[in-house]
Amino acid sequence: MDASSPKDLHYYEPRNGHGLRHDPFNAIIAPRPIGWISSRDTRGHVNLAPYSFFNGFCYTPPIIGFSSTAWKDSVGNIEETGEFVWNLATRDLAKQMNLTAAHVPQDVSEFEIARLTEAPCKLVGVPRVAESPVSFECKLSQIVQLQGADGRKAQAWLVLGEVVAVHIDKALIKDGVYQTALARPIVRAGRKGDYFEIRQDAMFEMPRPD
Repeated sequence: MDASSPKDLHYYEPRNGHGLRHDPFNAIIAPRPIGWISSRDTRGHVNLAPYSFFNGFCYTPPIIGFSSTAWKDSVGNIEETGEFVWNLATRDLAKQMNLTAAHVPQDVSEFEIARLTEAPCKLVGVPRVAESPVSFECKLSQIVQLQGADGRKAQAWLVLGEVVAVHIDKALIKDGVYQTALARPIVRAGRKGDYFEIRQDAMFEMPRPD
């Protein structure tokens, strides 16, 4: 279909509702990397939770961020300690990642619920997921409460952190290049439980024009 062909468009304004069975917003902005975030509060309680609004935002310094709808334990912990870890969610760890989405008391460890292993980090006092092939140790850069175009505050907080240390399974590095598909990362799609798996046969190369 070319640009001149008429399209039968579903139009809506979010403030008035979308008129569909499921909100299409997060299905359209897809796939999205998963922010599998481990954190610790000042009393030593460890938290591990996945966030579907996650991405990288800067090369120098390397900055990643996730957005939490509502002030959750992860945000509170990171505000207290100024540290967190991002762990790569893969197809092999999908079920365990999903278990860590459960709503549990703050003193209950999602590591234990999902039978995952806490591994010590080098520069932050937060454990990483030992089973994950890639982890980023992060220091808090900013916590920003999001707001609408009218200036009204949303019940959502964007947490940004500088990556200060990186752990990569060497099996994923070939000839000095990290092989994205070898890790079989999973990414978030729409609805309440749709995911994609990144596979080599689904990837293609398209060099940028200079």
